[in-house]
Amino acid sequence: MELRTLRSFLAVAREGNVTRAARHLHITQPALSRQLSELEREMGCELLVREPRGVTLTEEGMLLRKRADEIVSLADRTERELRSPAAEIEGDIWVGGGESRVMELVAQVATDLQSRHPGVRLRIHSGNGNDVVERVERGLLDFGVVFGTNPDNKFESLLLPHEDRWGVLVRNDHKLADRETITLEDLAEERLIVSGESGELVDNSNAMYSRLVSKGFNIAATYTLLYNGSLLVEAGMGIAVCFDGIVAAGDGTPFVYVPLEDLPTTPAYLVWKRYQPLSRACDAFLRSMREMAVETE
Repeated sequence: MELRTLRSFLAVAREGNVTRAARHLHITQPALSRQLSELEREMGCELLVREPRGVTLTEEGMLLRKRADEIVSLADRTERELRSPAAEIEGDIWVGGGESRVMELVAQVATDLQSRHPGVRLRIHSGNGNDVVERVERGLLDFGVVFGTNPDNKFESLLLPHEDRWGVLVRNDHKLADRETITLEDLAEERLIVSGESGELVDNSNAMYSRLVSKGFNIAATYTLLYNGSLLVEAGMGIAVCFDGIVAAGDGTPFVYVPLEDLPTTPAYLVWKRYQPLSRACDAFLRSMREMAVETE
């Protein structure tokens, strides 16, 4: 399975048409068709359904598209890093994380690093904890920011000087808006809008979503990005269970944030794959993150 063939397959998947993909790749349509047939023989299954107006992916083809995207992306990134002059610190730093103010630390360190090394580029991937850890393990991300617990021994980690606090985002006309704090019991009669991100842990063993479901709370909706969750709050669907400081709340906004008093704060970790060689840019970023963590202890 050659990279060239995977690039050709991805072009066909994107275009949905062999002829258009061939023009994009600057090869003939028969040559591209032969590549695809050879790839299917190599894989031992059909990847494409040929139709008069174009092609669609089979179930196996959709799986290969996902894996091929990852393989080609990783190959391109490796090539860029190897071609970078040895004396310079430059290149991409891929960091994944969920919605949290802890990402401000990543932004501050990356901004300072870029001011000293303009060739450094920060690439942020937003995702839940499971997604981020999986991508770090596969080498698609250099670093991940995860919450609650330190992942297993496949990873190195750095405890970050930040803890998130759980609470609820309510409309400023809601009955809970005047409270200093609330408890989980106060949410028993509420319609809740909850992050479906299973990687964000509450008590180092249960995700918030799972915890609320197991206790019989009324889950009206889930969100991945709190901004979208806040639109549901504003529309009156319910109240959002979330970390503090992600969506503006208070004077001049439609929202109030009320802390949950019976939940512990949630620590954050920077993680990277154990024994994974780091590029010069990533090594410089990690050194800066360690220095920042020590300075803020």
